[in-house]
Amino acid sequence: MFTLLRENISIAFDSIRGQLLRTILTVLIIAIGITALVGILSAVGALENTISGNFASMGANTFNIQQYDFTSQRGDEIKKVNPIISYREVKLFEKNYQYPYTTTAISFTGTSTAEIKWQNEKTDPEINVLGVNENYITNSGLTVETGRDFNYFDIRNNNNVAVVGGDFAKDNGIFKGSSPLGKQISVRGAKFTIIGILEAKGSTFNNNEDLRVLIPLQYARSIFSSPNINYNLSVRTSEKQFLERAQDEAILTFRNIRHLQPIQENNFGLERSDSLLNQISKLSNYLNIAAWTISLITIFGSSIALMNIMLVSVTERTREIGIRKALGAKKKTIAVQFFMETLIIGQFGGIIGTIFGVLIGIAVSALAGFNFTTPWLAMISATIVTLLVALLSGLYPAIKAASQNPIESLRYE
Repeated sequence: MFTLLRENISIAFDSIRGQLLRTILTVLIIAIGITALVGILSAVGALENTISGNFASMGANTFNIQQYDFTSQRGDEIKKVNPIISYREVKLFEKNYQYPYTTTAISFTGTSTAEIKWQNEKTDPEINVLGVNENYITNSGLTVETGRDFNYFDIRNNNNVAVVGGDFAKDNGIFKGSSPLGKQISVRGAKFTIIGILEAKGSTFNNNEDLRVLIPLQYARSIFSSPNINYNLSVRTSEKQFLERAQDEAILTFRNIRHLQPIQENNFGLERSDSLLNQISKLSNYLNIAAWTISLITIFGSSIALMNIMLVSVTERTREIGIRKALGAKKKTIAVQFFMETLIIGQFGGIIGTIFGVLIGIAVSALAGFNFTTPWLAMISATIVTLLVALLSGLYPAIKAASQNPIESLRYE
């Protein structure tokens, strides 16, 4: 049995080499379909990993009170204008929200175009400066890699200290490779001593999370005093089982701060990190469906092309089939031979398409700043799809070849 199979494989390779140009064109047609499948799924997977990673950094036990819900932040979906969250409101919330096992973080973005100076060096005006309290880093899922976090006394005493992003520790930064810890930087003329460096987070959609400076909340308010500053509240529970009740208590507390009547709707947004991830997962599902639809249309065309080429091959080799049958070859042997050719051509196309698809995923991820991971699911799917395409495309040609009459085949010119 194995000898016959080895012989069929050898004959299949000989036939493929004898029709090299046709085989290459068929392989390329299949490869295009598989490239589309693996490339799109790889890019979508990298996008999902990046966005999910960014939102997951908030922590599974965290929710935010903000001006709008995440789902209503697009301009065409905002049906009413919610008031900004003011400093008075966040301080009242911090004072009145007493749910156990929770910590409340307050923050605001002072500017996203700051120029940070150290001695004679200065950064490009693209640094985010945030005013925060002592719970901001923990609630945001950030990690201080070197140095320390803010403590209660830093915030309450308005100490001139700062925690900076990971880019400040790079060799090409303003500190020229030396440690930023203990050095004094200038933000709009105010001096701050660096006490901590955040773990690098990378950039997404050209938004570099490592180019930021965190300073005490009150100090930041004295530097950035523009009207209508919008503040953010983040609440973190020590255990996930307290999250629902903590969220309900937070809504009630903030409604009381805004003096909303029971019949009035909330004029603020509340978002949980896991709800954001669920929305991202739904979006990714839609993208995956679109990717499969586009790819399967392409692969369907590839399967038709492969079938036609194998039918042409059967017709051209009618006399060969007649000779093999006259020498004692069974229908099963003839069918397996043509099946083997189809499988080999299909797998060549699948391998080439998978390689190009992964390379496209890597290129898109590099250009867009996504977190690329090896798309094992896409690669396995491509292998299965290629196998199915080869089986379906080779079925009819194999049956046609096996069912030919040997006498009529020998007469064929």
